Amino acid sequence: MNKPADLPEQQAALAAAAVGRSLPHESAALHVAGRAHYTDDIPELAGTLHAALGLSPLAHGVIESLDLAAVRAMPGVVDVFSAADIPGVNDCGSLVHDDPILAGGPGDTLRYRGQPVFVVVARTRDEARRAAAMAPKVIGAKPLKALLTAEEAHAAGQYVVPPMHLVRGDAAAAIAAAPHRFKAQYRVGGQEQFYLEGQISYALPAEDHGMTVLCSTQHPSEMQHLVAHALGVASHAVRVECRRMGGGFGGKESQSALFACVAAIAARRLRVPVKLRVDRDDDFLVTGRRHGFVYEAEVGHDDEGRILGAQITMLSNAGHSADLSGPVMTRALCHFDNAYWLPHVAMQGYSCKTNTQSNTAFRGFGGPQGAIAIELLLDSVARRLGRDGLAVRQANFYGTTDRNVTPYGQVVEDNIAPELTAQLVATSGYAARREAIAAFNATSPVLKKGLALVPLKFGISFNVTHLNQAGALVHVYTDGSVLVNHGGTEMGQGLNTKVAQVVAHELGLPLEAVRCSATDTSKIANTSATAASTGSDLNGKAAQAAARTIRERLERFKAEQPQHAALPWPQLVQQAYLARVQLWSDGFYATPGLHWNKATLQGRPFHYYAYGAAVSEVLVDTLTGEHRLLAADILHDAGQSLNPALDIGQVEGAFIQGLGWLTMEELVWHPDDGSPRAGLLMTHAPSTYKIPTANDAPAVFRTALYDAPNRADSIHRSKAVGEPPLLLPISALLAIRDAVSAVGGHRVDPPLHAPATPEAVLRAVTAVRAAAG
Repeated sequence: MNKPADLPEQQAALAAAAVGRSLPHESAALHVAGRAHYTDDIPELAGTLHAALGLSPLAHGVIESLDLAAVRAMPGVVDVFSAADIPGVNDCGSLVHDDPILAGGPGDTLRYRGQPVFVVVARTRDEARRAAAMAPKVIGAKPLKALLTAEEAHAAGQYVVPPMHLVRGDAAAAIAAAPHRFKAQYRVGGQEQFYLEGQISYALPAEDHGMTVLCSTQHPSEMQHLVAHALGVASHAVRVECRRMGGGFGGKESQSALFACVAAIAARRLRVPVKLRVDRDDDFLVTGRRHGFVYEAEVGHDDEGRILGAQITMLSNAGHSADLSGPVMTRALCHFDNAYWLPHVAMQGYSCKTNTQSNTAFRGFGGPQGAIAIELLLDSVARRLGRDGLAVRQANFYGTTDRNVTPYGQVVEDNIAPELTAQLVATSGYAARREAIAAFNATSPVLKKGLALVPLKFGISFNVTHLNQAGALVHVYTDGSVLVNHGGTEMGQGLNTKVAQVVAHELGLPLEAVRCSATDTSKIANTSATAASTGSDLNGKAAQAAARTIRERLERFKAEQPQHAALPWPQLVQQAYLARVQLWSDGFYATPGLHWNKATLQGRPFHYYAYGAAVSEVLVDTLTGEHRLLAADILHDAGQSLNPALDIGQVEGAFIQGLGWLTMEELVWHPDDGSPRAGLLMTHAPSTYKIPTANDAPAVFRTALYDAPNRADSIHRSKAVGEPPLLLPISALLAIRDAVSAVGGHRVDPPLHAPATPEAVLRAVTAVRAAAG
């Protein structure tokens, strides 16, 4: 690490200690003590009212009547309004303007079961919810046929964005000429973000038609613009603030907009503060989640398992509107290669329009859905050849001087996957464990063990080039303390801690001297979402630029007045202030070298790649389908880590979250059978939707960071760590497949899809046993 120039030795030592160390999260003590303030903890102003949403009782239908008189007559109700009462634009679509805040009136279409139709504002939250619960009685609608799956929508030609095609070479010819070829179908379910803090917005009317919205959101600037459009005012009349979120995982990137807009509209109508905090069940029913994917693929390969040609069609369940489904599919297509050279490939992506919640961003943003497809295919290749899956993966790795161009045209310049994988193979004892598991399975007819290693390569940057920018403000006060404001949002990942570390390092200060304030659209304008794992890269660089400007001013001041050169920091700052040196600065950063053609899906969309690998060992009960992850060994590439403790926490958290996605979290909609529950999301609460707990973590959980600085000029040569590790638990799914395959002597490819619930595993065991005779 470079130390700031011309600082006294003590300050230089403090600066060197500010980055690269395992320092506590800046809010750790507040979290533990229960004193960290979230949006609902902000003291309510006098006269605050509470809003609730009246939801559609149909998955698809035409509104014939909307009589809200009975709702208005409910106890405590102050106001009820519908789409016709919105003063501005009735839309909260992120990229495509196809997502109404509220469904329209008679003659308009209901798109999914749970779609907001009207809003109740009452004296208390309970009174508002009781009145909103009358929705099925006051919404008269004619049912229409609902499309609930991606396959149904694809058959009907219903998409939220045009289909995408990414092609290199002649995949069909390569497959036809290959020594081995096969076709496969896979299915991967969606996943609820299940942030601990639900969706919430608190709108406070300000003078001259202004509005302040305190909102749990990953994208304050987008909330600002959409609220302004809904109110029919300019963006400068709306201020959005977010101190912290109790989790986001992508679910608060675009979908916090509906709640921010509703709260603001209600506050504008009544000229009083209005809070909208939805119940967990309603959060499930209203908002979208990770896209479920369906794959149809054909592969040709040689005797060593090298892929010679691959064709794949990906169908995603986008839900009723576009939201972020287009960019999610783009990233899925761009991550189908994962860490492997695919000489001939043809990919088709369809974002299917269904009568379900509009699916959105979720940690990985399509990358996991793309990478899991090639991993499943390689797993099948290995089994068909009777080879170890690790050997097949190593045979397909990208090269360093050749075989190193992605299907979308970017050269892989920083490939460390082979070295990183080799290190994990050695440290995890992979070969010995493979032999031990084979011996165990040979003498255990009921319990079967499985083992799998999966590498990852994950592109870091927004696919949309212009989003890769950030701003920051750094203020140095006359007592020497420092306040930082930047455009990123804190959701528990430690972004504010890392940015504070960067500023402390740049100014040569201890971390305690630096504080980050709430994200605020009146301070940093036109920010990008805290997403795509770019939070530290973008905002860290912007804050570093601002702090460096201040440091350089102070260096010039010391050069002009050498009698102050040796002063401790507080005295130096005081003297600089007296000399009228500017002690605050803005900073800006735009990621260099990026370009992307969204029509051809070609370019250089990523600044660099993050790498990693994981080995998972599982135990499966073939009589019940129950399974347990016994051990996980992870080696992850965080570059030259800014804060190893935070990064290891992110890696392990992502692994467990991905484990939930692939092995237990199942979304179930009631079929459109004409019954009262038709189209209802049945798994809309913790009672029916299973997320991982501490008991699901493996007893042996070994996580290490790969020791290599980023070759790209990132902030202190670190690498993003939020999303890439979500690919690591693919190894757990493949380990379960390995255990199920052992039932048939590894002669049958298990028909196991994700999530691999006990029921799904038992069905796969039964199928393998039958096929093996």
